[in-house]
Amino acid sequence: MASGSDLFFSETGLDRSRVQGIVDEALTGADDGELYLEYVQSETFAFDDGRLKAATFDTSQGFGLRAVSGEATGYAHASELSEEAIKRAASTVRAVTSGHTGNIAISPARTNTKLYTDIDPLQSANFEAKVKLLADINEYARKKDSRVRQVSCSLSGEWQTVEIVRPGGEVYRDIRPLVRINVSVVVEENGRQEAGSYGGGGRASYESYITNDYWHAAVDEALRMALVNLSSVPAPAGVMPVVLGPGWPGVLLHEAVGHGLEGDFNRKKTSAFAGLLGQRVAASGVTVVDDGTLTDRRGSLTIDDEGTPTSRTVLIEDGILKGFMQDRQNARLMGVKPTGNGRRQSYAHSVMPRMTNTYMLGGDRDPAEIIASVDKGIYATNFGGGQVDITNGKFVFSCTEAYLIENGKVGPAIKGATLIGDGATAMTQISMIGNDMKLDTGVGVCGKNGQSVPVGVGQPTLRIDGLTVGGTAKAA
Repeated sequence: MASGSDLFFSETGLDRSRVQGIVDEALTGADDGELYLEYVQSETFAFDDGRLKAATFDTSQGFGLRAVSGEATGYAHASELSEEAIKRAASTVRAVTSGHTGNIAISPARTNTKLYTDIDPLQSANFEAKVKLLADINEYARKKDSRVRQVSCSLSGEWQTVEIVRPGGEVYRDIRPLVRINVSVVVEENGRQEAGSYGGGGRASYESYITNDYWHAAVDEALRMALVNLSSVPAPAGVMPVVLGPGWPGVLLHEAVGHGLEGDFNRKKTSAFAGLLGQRVAASGVTVVDDGTLTDRRGSLTIDDEGTPTSRTVLIEDGILKGFMQDRQNARLMGVKPTGNGRRQSYAHSVMPRMTNTYMLGGDRDPAEIIASVDKGIYATNFGGGQVDITNGKFVFSCTEAYLIENGKVGPAIKGATLIGDGATAMTQISMIGNDMKLDTGVGVCGKNGQSVPVGVGQPTLRIDGLTVGGTAKAA
């Protein structure tokens, strides 16, 4: 399709002025709303058992029309980009404004900031190069160590363009690239098999990820983790100090704390943090931000899905709760400004306040000093699945790479460890904060109310006192 302002109109036959008229009429009397137009091209290549198993390409397009009146939202969507389909949607969403006399909210401010390239990542490398990359990953991993039994890898890319049409002729556009590479390795020794994996990506073209230096490092890391797990021993159980490594372990912060700081949960008072603004909710030194303005990061957006420029929002500062992540509706109802966190999975989904890149700032402690402070505990550097209850912050997370700490030194790797606690309590039990803050490698996917969006996480090395560790070791 064409690019820029012609994408949704000259290619589809839509008349811009007529569509604008439908939007203006549909949102008369509404407090807020917009027409959201989306076009996406995506592809995925999967390589397993020494051969290309799947190569898919897909395109999707559609619109979502939203009218907001007070706390009520009317939303209609369709994959058909036509004037008649938009008219039908307009008649549906007008039901929410019946009898309502609101005035449409002021449009978002504009930004000249550009956080990522307009280049279509799908066109940044040809088909043969993408397949060869995966074959090379497979060959490199198998030659690297004779214990490798299986190599699975994948490459995916997406080119999304959106246009947001508001009443009065205000139009906002964004073009969003997104790529991801994944490598998984299974090793075997003496009849025992273990796995390791690595993933990375961001809002860029494939060029950054198909260089030898990048994918060699990705395979090396996946293999290192698998070999570490080969020598792992059963995890202990009990309440003990836990040291979290930098980077991806910030997913625990994302789940256990981040969701509880989204505006809708706090407006409805269903969050464990509701009503605590201005109060201490974490230990001294703990500062948490959500920042959608980081260049090329997976969770970054030039504008959110309502047209609001993203921002660096301080959520917790030196342990004090300072603010929440807001979309336009919840910000208006709470009497605050939107923060650029209005996000949706696609045109078929309505907007919610969601995280972008959420991370804890670094402190002043040397990571080695933090580990040395623990007499007996665990050091968790990688996580797999987890779950959290937003209303009370209770979480359970599985460690995919973790070690015993004994007498201030990192000991053997452990297997089967889970971390159990609640976010509000865990934040107050942070006793040491490292000076090594790091963001994740670009693999985060966040789910909320059936919608998934790409996100980023990060943190420095942390010591948390008194976490419950669920383990598999037999009692002495």
